[in-house]
Amino acid sequence: MSATAVLKRVPLFTDLSEAELARFAEVTREREYPKNSVILFEDDPGDALYIVSTGQVKVVLIGEDGREVILSVLDDGDFFGEMALIDDEPRSAHVIAMRDSHLLVLRREDFQTQLEQHPQIALKVLRVLVQRLRRADEKIGGLVLLDVNGRVAQLLLDLAEEVGGPKITRRLTHHTIAQMIGSSRETVSRAMRELVERGYIEVSRREITIRQRDALLSLTGAKT
Repeated sequence: MSATAVLKRVPLFTDLSEAELARFAEVTREREYPKNSVILFEDDPGDALYIVSTGQVKVVLIGEDGREVILSVLDDGDFFGEMALIDDEPRSAHVIAMRDSHLLVLRREDFQTQLEQHPQIALKVLRVLVQRLRRADEKIGGLVLLDVNGRVAQLLLDLAEEVGGPKITRRLTHHTIAQMIGSSRETVSRAMRELVERGYIEVSRREITIRQRDALLSLTGAKT
């Protein structure tokens, strides 16, 4: 897939014409990362925006004991490193390839040059930052206030909302889910099994389908 086609899928660039997308594509750089390789280290210089062309990556914090907490999992068309476009601070987390991944890299200097001609993109960047801040607040609240079933339910609802339907096709193991909600794989497996037995969700090898959204909402304490 061409760089222009990849950029067209990214929300930041959806309002641009083909010619404008082509100008952005000209200043992007392609990078390949094999599975389990580190794309960015926490505290690395923040100097570029990364776009996932194909593959899957995770944004993680790693404790001194080696334990990982996954902040987000990103797939085709997702992006990370947008804070580097705003400030000169170092990276706030590690980014690791979960599958063989092909990325487009847009350096801050090149992005800012294009931004002078397309200021509407700056507003979109701010909206993305606000959305991610809200999600971070919700995640912190969930870790403090919800039990494991509630945290699993909240994560599934969030993933379904991202795709705009009841089917979650993003491939996530129970181990990955556990790292995303601050639990153990065994506990998550029990919670998922219970949700299936109750008929709240249906799980196949390729997807998770939400069958009773209101029931999941009740586990999170939200009003239906």
